[in-house]
Amino acid sequence: MKTNLSVIGEKFAFEGTVKEIRSLGEGLINDTFFVETEGSSPNYILQCKNKNIFQNIPAMMENIHKVTTHLKKKIVAQGGDPMREALTVTLTKDGKLYYHDEQDEYWAACLFIEDTITYQKADSTILAEQGGRGIGQFQAMLADMKEPLTDILPGFHNMRFRFKQWDEVIAKDPVGRKAKVEKEVEWIESRRDEMLAFWAKAESGELPARVTHNDTKISNILFDKNEKVLCVIDLDTVLNSICLNDYGDAIRSYTNAAGFEDEEDLSKVYVDMDIFEAYTKGYLAETAGFMTPAEAENVAFSAKYITFEQVLRFLMDYIDGDNYYKVKNDTHNLVRARGQYKLLQSLDENYEKMCEIVNSQLAALGK
Repeated sequence: MKTNLSVIGEKFAFEGTVKEIRSLGEGLINDTFFVETEGSSPNYILQCKNKNIFQNIPAMMENIHKVTTHLKKKIVAQGGDPMREALTVTLTKDGKLYYHDEQDEYWAACLFIEDTITYQKADSTILAEQGGRGIGQFQAMLADMKEPLTDILPGFHNMRFRFKQWDEVIAKDPVGRKAKVEKEVEWIESRRDEMLAFWAKAESGELPARVTHNDTKISNILFDKNEKVLCVIDLDTVLNSICLNDYGDAIRSYTNAAGFEDEEDLSKVYVDMDIFEAYTKGYLAETAGFMTPAEAENVAFSAKYITFEQVLRFLMDYIDGDNYYKVKNDTHNLVRARGQYKLLQSLDENYEKMCEIVNSQLAALGK
């Protein structure tokens, strides 16, 4: 049965009269729509949330509500505009954070922030530094938030959990691919102890749990027309984890000179150190004030940790028969795994320089 978007729109407390609801973009997870209203009334974003990935959407929306409420209080206290500098959840007409329809689909809406710019890639050091500031500001404003968030993605960035999954897939070898990737399997095994040792610092609390975004690509930041950070968006994945996961994933995303994960020409895959330095400068300028010594000591390594995790996940999905990530062909996940491993090797080669940059920035900030 085809969804009647007008009927869904009627469930939300939109201001003014809805003129049109039309598809917006090609999201990989949620189905997203633009809600255009008549006259001077605000416009909105309407989403059908992916219940296959987010299996507790009510809890997810409660997480978003807690985070945005906290952010808005901070923004008001700082003299900012809470309607433009933080996501605004639009309630249903009966005061709920989401609408659950008769087809068992979950819908949520938020205010559309006008006159903003988004980028798919940080192709300049200026943008990279601003991206770092954006995620850094987001974490800093939430550093004192005491309300716990529901873990809506159990095991996310948890290396002990990932290795449990890995061991199960390797043991089953369900489609007979393991023999084809013996070298790649060794990549994973050779770093098992090192990566588990890092995660043990999170398990012990040496690296404390904070409010994290968990999808820190630059397209999840809105910029104003002067290329300054305005607002961090796409908060579906907010949860309590170590702040370095956000930094590490951003470095993995921003600094890959190839620009994307599917590059088959591995000579194009390496760490752009200018982008690394710019992002790190912006991020630490906002986060050094709340970081513990242990967090500061592990900043650079977190980039290797998150990149390794992605190597493991792509390779694991390849061996498992491509059940998690969407693929274009039988070797797509293997291409991705090899590309991420090449990026990890480049991080290895530049690691001493990365540590020097982090330490220099922290010293300049008095840490």
